[in-house]
Amino acid sequence: MKNTTNYDAIIIGGSYSGLSAAMALGRSLRKVLIIDAGDPCNKQTPHSHNFVTQDGEKPNVIAVKAKEQVLKYDTVQFINDKAINGEKSEKGFTIQTQSGAAYSSKKLIFATGIKDIMPDIKGFAACWGISVIHCPYCHGYEFKNQKTAIMANGERAFHLASLVHNLTKKLVILTTGKANFDDTQLAKLHQNGIEIIETEIAEMEHQNGKIQHIVFKDGKKIDLDAVYAGIPFEQHTDIPVGLGCELTEQGYIKVDTFQKTSISGIYACGDNSSMMRSVANAVYTGNMVGAMVNKELVEKEF
Repeated sequence: MKNTTNYDAIIIGGSYSGLSAAMALGRSLRKVLIIDAGDPCNKQTPHSHNFVTQDGEKPNVIAVKAKEQVLKYDTVQFINDKAINGEKSEKGFTIQTQSGAAYSSKKLIFATGIKDIMPDIKGFAACWGISVIHCPYCHGYEFKNQKTAIMANGERAFHLASLVHNLTKKLVILTTGKANFDDTQLAKLHQNGIEIIETEIAEMEHQNGKIQHIVFKDGKKIDLDAVYAGIPFEQHTDIPVGLGCELTEQGYIKVDTFQKTSISGIYACGDNSSMMRSVANAVYTGNMVGAMVNKELVEKEF
């Protein structure tokens, strides 16, 4: 191990929420280390939307600008490395990284995002974040009035249908198996002219991530411009769980209204702890964490 260095806070994850937390802490003269492995979940997404002042900007451009601004605060340090283990120490926490370094801090912030689990459908991964999308608020306006599918079932599909139908009437639901709707939901879907296709999907034909057709296992195909897909996810790292942090039933890190986890001194922000998956929300929750961490440190020192 290299020599351990002590910080007020270590932030694991250097994207929007992590950088936002670091800015709040840097402006409070806190010694901060950001550890980032360079694998953001939106790396394929061409544009970010529904974020005032940055609407339509490329996600990487926002991240680069944010990093430049945060690192102007000389108490903030950024390293490209991967956190692989965390331990509770007498004075706080110790994080070990893939490079063999070890760092300690009084507070620990997880801004690690989530890892999407891609279905075994040819072409899906190549389209994810481009024309196979997750959120009407992030992407819906760009596909308004276009041929759109919802790849989901049951309550999730019904909820998405109500939102997406507001943006386009050219809408179909792909359940990739037996549909799971109650009579009331089926009546509402029928009333709004939304077709349900239960046939399993074999392939998504596309050009550079822009979907053209859905090909079903029976050989039939339909033309589409966009697909909303509800897919499973997992946490990018098991360090929070290893330290005792609770997860919700959905698999998010459990936090309170101030982004505190179930373990004292550990916070989480961004996509790893919120169903509201957006850049704007990541920035907000990171800012909240920075303020709360500084508040706890101040209260102990004052």
